[in-house]
Amino acid sequence: MDREFHEIYEKYSSDLYAFIMRMCRDEQLARDILQDTMLKAMTSADSFRGGCSVRTWLCTIAKNLYFDYLKKAENRNCPLDSVPEPAAHGCIEADLADKDTAMRIHLLLHRLDEPYREVFTLRVFAELSFPDIGAVFGRSGNWAGVTYYRAKKKLIELLEKEEML
Repeated sequence: MDREFHEIYEKYSSDLYAFIMRMCRDEQLARDILQDTMLKAMTSADSFRGGCSVRTWLCTIAKNLYFDYLKKAENRNCPLDSVPEPAAHGCIEADLADKDTAMRIHLLLHRLDEPYREVFTLRVFAELSFPDIGAVFGRSGNWAGVTYYRAKKKLIELLEKEEML
């Protein structure tokens, strides 16, 4: 079993690290989440049902660990002067390149209902294709594309509403 996880680590750790870095843009945090992801995968391997690829499963674990981290960070007090200024929106993918805006989008992402939140995350952060996302949900790639479009639209509306406040 240790050998199998060593092989999984060797095969997926680089891609997983890159995925985590795209989410958090913090090398130390990415390394911590990578290690926590592998530990969680090793301790819960029996829960892997094979409904998706190992890479998708690991990315989902990493994403959930990162969101847990964000929730904990959200509960901490932060000074008002650290809140980023609103920016114009339209291309949410480009906004994710800006660290401050990316954090706002991550926080707003938690307001989305499922499956919008999960589909958006798998598409943008795990860079999965629509057919792969559809397979995770037992649906078609077309369903995944429509759901992603709706999630993106809802996030843009939330960003615009936040800027009006």
